[in-house]
Amino acid sequence: MAAAAKKLSQVGTHMAIAFVIAYSVTGSIVFGGLAIIVEPVINVVLLPFHEKMWARARLDRGAAHGGLALLAGEKVSQASLHAGVAFAVMYAATGSAVLGGVAAILEPVCNVILLPLHDRAWDALGTRQFAAV
Repeated sequence: MAAAAKKLSQVGTHMAIAFVIAYSVTGSIVFGGLAIIVEPVINVVLLPFHEKMWARARLDRGAAHGGLALLAGEKVSQASLHAGVAFAVMYAATGSAVLGGVAAILEPVCNVILLPLHDRAWDALGTRQFAAV
């Protein structure tokens, strides 16, 4: 149950980031709403393929070979995927490559900063609940 609540909260945080960026860039609640629906859906569809590709790469290379380099490559690849989706959604919504570029920079940066803080908060909550039992 806690894992489902954490995941739902994570999705909500991601959607809030998408909305704030789209609204800040365009000044439109409609585009902000579009971003919170379309952008996460595209990421949800693409991320399993991304994760399978990297899981296969880890198996092929083995844990002993290039573990840190492989992890760094995976994270750069994941950020690039998010940036590409953010660019595509904003470009499709506005027709502006400049606004697409702004979204492509801001969305991954905000996610990289905020989502680990989100996860730490949930982990701390779980630790406190476990200690209380």
